[in-house]
Amino acid sequence: MPDLLLELRSEEIPARMQRKAAGDLKKLLTDALVEAGLTYEGAREYWTPRRLTLDIRGLNTRSADVREERKGPRTDANEKAIEGFLRGAGLTSISQAHVHSDPKKGDFYVAHIVKPGRPAEEIIAEVMPGIIRNFPWGNPMRSGAASAKPGALRWVRPLQSIVCLFGPEHEETHVIPFTVGDITASNVTYGHRFHAPEAITVRRFADYIEKLEKAKVILDAERRKQIIAADAANIAFASGLELVEDEALLEEVCGLVEWPQVLMGSFEEDYLAIPSEIIRLTIKTNQKCFVTRRPGEETLSNKFILVANIEAKDGGKEIIHGNGKVVRARLSDAKHFWTRDQGDLPDLETLEASAKKFDLDLKKPLDQRMAKLDALNVTFHAKLGTQGERVQRIRALAAELAKVTGADPKLVDRAVVLAKADLRTEAVGEFPELQGIMGRKYAALQGEDASVAAAIEDHWKPQGPSDRLPADAVGLTVALADKLDTLIGFWAIDEKPTGSKDPYALRRAALGVVRILLERKVRLGLEAVPEIWLSSVAENVVFSRNPDDVMFEVSTELLSFFHDRLKVYLRDLGARHDLIDAVLASSPSSGPAGHLLPAGEKREQGAAVETSSPQRGEGARRADEGGAANDDLLMVARRVEALTAFITSEEGLNLLAGTKRATQLLAAEEKKGTKVAANVDPALLKLDAEKALYAAVTQASTEASAAIVGEDFRVAMEALSKLRGPVDQFFADVLVNDEDPAIRANRLALLGLIRAATGTVADFSKISG
Repeated sequence: MPDLLLELRSEEIPARMQRKAAGDLKKLLTDALVEAGLTYEGAREYWTPRRLTLDIRGLNTRSADVREERKGPRTDANEKAIEGFLRGAGLTSISQAHVHSDPKKGDFYVAHIVKPGRPAEEIIAEVMPGIIRNFPWGNPMRSGAASAKPGALRWVRPLQSIVCLFGPEHEETHVIPFTVGDITASNVTYGHRFHAPEAITVRRFADYIEKLEKAKVILDAERRKQIIAADAANIAFASGLELVEDEALLEEVCGLVEWPQVLMGSFEEDYLAIPSEIIRLTIKTNQKCFVTRRPGEETLSNKFILVANIEAKDGGKEIIHGNGKVVRARLSDAKHFWTRDQGDLPDLETLEASAKKFDLDLKKPLDQRMAKLDALNVTFHAKLGTQGERVQRIRALAAELAKVTGADPKLVDRAVVLAKADLRTEAVGEFPELQGIMGRKYAALQGEDASVAAAIEDHWKPQGPSDRLPADAVGLTVALADKLDTLIGFWAIDEKPTGSKDPYALRRAALGVVRILLERKVRLGLEAVPEIWLSSVAENVVFSRNPDDVMFEVSTELLSFFHDRLKVYLRDLGARHDLIDAVLASSPSSGPAGHLLPAGEKREQGAAVETSSPQRGEGARRADEGGAANDDLLMVARRVEALTAFITSEEGLNLLAGTKRATQLLAAEEKKGTKVAANVDPALLKLDAEKALYAAVTQASTEASAAIVGEDFRVAMEALSKLRGPVDQFFADVLVNDEDPAIRANRLALLGLIRAATGTVADFSKISG
């Protein structure tokens, strides 16, 4: 079977685009070949800064013949119908058609059309120009004299040559000579730009990759990465250091070189007074270099690792010198930012009003930056007000959340006030990735409590499923308040995630809330939070209608959004989706609306959260009447855990079968409009089995309810498991649909008791099996 070698060589492709572009080329070409009727054994893509390469093995020499039957008119149809059939089928005479018979429709014409296969070379030459011209580069460019002409070729960087070779592995190959623009495919490529700029004639992939390596080009990106990582680690080790690994930087540097040469540079130790995070980002961002440190230490050394693309005759001395000059200049700027951020701002008298609003001390640099952030009215979002107004909302939320988390309210308030202050520092202005990290360092320098300093960094966390959680209760409280303000705010202005679009990272924020609540075991009634948020909103949020009505919808929709994130989180931990749905569909007892603490939790000194506003809308009234439902995610997770353990036992499986039978029968009768008694009348219980079931359900409900109030779901399940025998016996001995309407209604009410008893933990009808 022949193989195909394709290379598209150009000027340097941006490193961030190379991997995706090679994958796109592979998919576009293989899809086109398959669509044209060709098959292949395997395909692999390669890339360097100057080329995209495909190696396709075991490709058919030609596509298969296609046979098609096209049904025509009846044999006694009029002449025009027959002529139309002949034209459509490509026949010149009706004698070329076949006659088929059908018992119902009679005799009719059928055309047997055979489309012969095509040579693979013809197909490749046909599809490649279109693939190249329509390649999905984000921002392609035109180049050369032809760029002024209509329909000029566009490529991410000027395309210089194309290699396209086809043939068996052990026989002579030949060029498929298609043309794109003024470039015609050939068997000629070029090696390293400086070390081997001469033309190279290639025959097949093995020959191609071997000659490229001799010409100082390592085609395989993964091999280049391995060389860089190994050489960098070895050079660092030889100096008694260890490499600070950075996978993203390694991927980028791999896309900058075809012949990696790893070298070590240095800078003055005075710069080590700058925080390590700033040094690392300065060197990484500006020079694409790695940093090093002493083994076992967190602080960096003054040595850095750079990767060149040429073998210098002087061993790299000039390259090291040039990179060192740039690194020192950038570190000098960084040191200037770091020093200035610790000094006073020049216009402190203009910040007094903001300082008073946030209880700030203008003798402290970070307090000055927070006052400046507020005084400048920096916009957070056009419909959600300024950063200062947002901090006030977070303060109000955090004050209430502190009652739930047990955090020191004074430390929480101080942490919230300073959490966004580093947005006005020069270090964060230069490196936005350091938000929170620099705030923590500046807070520590001005003598803030360690919990406050840590919370300034941690309030951004977690930023993903594997990121760490805030370290203590203060950071946890501020992180919760920050994320809840973001979620509620964007929901209130109808900026919700849609499909794959989530520009404000609301899914990540919701997952962060879920992780904090479950992994730190925090009890929180989420349905009440939007109302509390509303009470802290002044005139800085633009509502389209009555705020209370908006908040009622936000509360309902946002709780559903949290449930979706909870499902993802629990499924990743191995929980069954049907058990999660069963718990979420159940009806646990709920506390009064407006309380942050879930039902059953005691408030200190009987305090309640005030959620009323001067003009309460229909949404607020409905919320007062409704109460919360499954808004305590920690308890939902514990119920899923208990249900999982119970439902996998023999008692659980048997009770599930009986309970589902009871609930399905009851639901069917309710749907038909059959009368169901409001309560079970013991006097109408005639048979021993129904009397026994009534007694068992009454006792199990009492025991399960007491266990649920005590949040012992295992005991609640054990109480419900006692229903297994009575339920089985009931269905064995009792006919529910008795001829007597009163007895039938009473027995259906008994089934309702089973549904109500199990429904305090889960809706068993949602469980599969």
